[in-house]
Amino acid sequence: MMGQKESGLMIPDGLTPIPQASLDKVDPRFRSPAGLWIGTSGRARTIIYNTEAIDPSTDLPPSILDFTAPEWRGRVGWAPRNGSFQTFVTALRLTLGEDAARSWLERMRDNDAVDYPNNVTTVSAAAAGEVDVRFVNHYYLERFLEEHGEGFGARNHYIGNGDPGALVLVAGVGILDASENKDIAEEFVDFLLGEPAQTYSAQEIKEYPVSAGVEPVGDLPPMESLDPPNIDLGSLSDLEGTLRLLRETEVLP
Repeated sequence: MMGQKESGLMIPDGLTPIPQASLDKVDPRFRSPAGLWIGTSGRARTIIYNTEAIDPSTDLPPSILDFTAPEWRGRVGWAPRNGSFQTFVTALRLTLGEDAARSWLERMRDNDAVDYPNNVTTVSAAAAGEVDVRFVNHYYLERFLEEHGEGFGARNHYIGNGDPGALVLVAGVGILDASENKDIAEEFVDFLLGEPAQTYSAQEIKEYPVSAGVEPVGDLPPMESLDPPNIDLGSLSDLEGTLRLLRETEVLP
């Protein structure tokens, strides 16, 4: 079996096609075109903002690319060591090109983007007013809201419009061709796509369910309204290239 971490799909060589009946349970956007892996839950990239400092209807720009503007100097937090951020940069390289991704990173760096070690600390920082906005996966806020209640001082903003900042990632599963237990592996794939596992993903992990008709939990927009960039998630595998770019731009040491 194989899984996905936030750094992107870890796709080994030698996967066997998943049965079509299983593939049909998930939107084609969230599975391999060749049927070699399938998403089991969704993670939307969002702009998390401080509710005292930001009115999302008037203050937030239409694109994540716009946070390089002078008015955002020192007001944006990010976590370049985080795997989901690195996957976002990989998508940025793929959709806009290497030069444009490099330029955005350099301009964000020069605009005094505030470096945090991980997503949890940056969500806390946004709520505390250390920064006004931060780039993050949606479910971190939902976990904080469950713990601290509606008075928690941050909320998610979903950019949409096919913007790179509206990327939707997935946790996923596949079956190794070398497996001696393919029947059991196929049953496990179906279990992950079934109602109990999808309900667990929604209620406990706060991710988007992708099958079995299970609804997301929390104040989340419908999955079909997110409007992410049109990108093959399986193409987001060049982590080394992204790490090299982050180091060349001195975003990472």
